[in-house]
Amino acid sequence: MPLDSWDRRILALLQEDSSISIAELSERVGLSQSPCWRRVQRLRSEGIIRAEVALVDRGKVGLKTQIFAQVKLSAQGRQHLDEFSEAIRRFPEVLECWVLMGPVDFLLRIVAPDVESYERFFFERLSRVPGIQEITSTVALSEIKATTALPIPAADGNGGR
Repeated sequence: MPLDSWDRRILALLQEDSSISIAELSERVGLSQSPCWRRVQRLRSEGIIRAEVALVDRGKVGLKTQIFAQVKLSAQGRQHLDEFSEAIRRFPEVLECWVLMGPVDFLLRIVAPDVESYERFFFERLSRVPGIQEITSTVALSEIKATTALPIPAADGNGGR
């Protein structure tokens, strides 16, 4: 089912605060509670809403360093892509792993308490994953923008939220 303007408003509000009550959500969207609740349930069941989670401030839990690592696999490593993927999935320090098209094969977003901790992770675990030819690490100095909210397009396809 395509998303209409009600669904889009619901999604925009839930991305800001998924703990909002159905009563408040329905009031802010302009629907009565029952149809609003049904729409939220449909958005969940169709997988449009994938999960509702608490976003934790990484700095406040001691993960003050963020690293972006570009990984290039060797020709032999590309033959074992599934093994590489499984190894990366087992590292809790790796928050994201993207397959790229271009001069490198993967981009990893990694968190660590400090540079020394990342260095240990790099030498003791990451660089030992079979098939890796090269890793280029870049330490992020500060964060300008980080969001989990998608810019939900209007029902007519023009503009954002």
